[in-house]
Amino acid sequence: MDEKKDVYAEAKSQMRLGERIVAAIPGFRGYKEKELRRESDKLIRNHLYRQLSELKTDLKMVFQKLTDRRYFDVLTDMDRLMAKMDRVVEKVNHASYGYSGFFDVVKVKEEALDRMIDFDNKLVDEINEFDAAVEAFKSEIASGDTKNAKERIQSITDKLEAFEETFDKRGEVILGVT
Repeated sequence: MDEKKDVYAEAKSQMRLGERIVAAIPGFRGYKEKELRRESDKLIRNHLYRQLSELKTDLKMVFQKLTDRRYFDVLTDMDRLMAKMDRVVEKVNHASYGYSGFFDVVKVKEEALDRMIDFDNKLVDEINEFDAAVEAFKSEIASGDTKNAKERIQSITDKLEAFEETFDKRGEVILGVT
C-alpha cells in the first residue's frame, strides 16, 4: 500500500534535469505538478484495471469449472456476477483521470487531484479484499469443494458492488463535493 501512496512523490523525484529546470519557471511549475498528479492517478487506475482484469479471468475459470461439473444451481448467479464484473472493469478502464481543459467550466484543482489519489489508494485496499475473496473461492472450486459456492458467489458479488459504489463516488471527490 505504501508503494501506491507515494506514486506522486516517486513521479516527482524521477523528473529529468531538463524537466526540473523548466519546472522552476514561475507558472509552469504548477502546470507540471498538476500533470504529475494526473499521471499518478492514471497509474493507480491502471493498476486497478489490471488487477480487476486478472480477477475477471480467475472468475471465468471458476465459471468454466462449475459448468464442467454441471453445478447448475449457481450458474445463473455466476452469470450475473460476470456481467457485473464486465461492467465494473470497463467503468474503471474508462474513468476520467482529473483532466480539465482550459475552457472547461469546472476546473480540477491540485487539492482535488491529491484527494483523488488518496481516494484511489482506498480503492486499492478494497480491491485487495476482493482479490482475497476470489482467490479463496477459486481454491475451493479447484479442490472440488462446491458446497459453499452459492454463498461465496453472493459474498463476491457484494464486495464487487461495494467497490463499484465506492468507485462511483470518485467523481464527487474530483469536484470536491465529498
